Amino acid sequence: VQLVESGGGLVQAGGSLRLSCVASGRDVFNINAMGWYRQTPGKQREFVARITNNGITNYADSVKGRFTISRDNVKNTVYLQMNNLKPEDTAVYYCNAAVGIGTETLDAWGQGTLVTDSS
Repeated sequence: VQLVESGGGLVQAGGSLRLSCVASGRDVFNINAMGWYRQTPGKQREFVARITNNGITNYADSVKGRFTISRDNVKNTVYLQMNNLKPEDTAVYYCNAAVGIGTETLDAWGQGTLVTDSS
């Protein structure tokens, strides 16, 4: 599975951005869940949001009420609508897909898209 993110950029505090991630490849129909993680220099990659094939979502506490994850299964695309952005949301955002291969679940990652506070 290949994942390609887009939508990052400069945004002022309080602003909004929408990230997109398109999945492709032979095993795209074996994707069980998709999600977003983020990472800043010197820190570990942290969970942001996740959505299953059935539409069940969960969020990190730090983004609840501000970020919304959604998924278009026809387009094999997951979105992250980010509202009321804060300086601490500045990070590289990575798309993730949990891919079921036989009895295993493997993680696929995108290359990342940078979200930067311009305040």
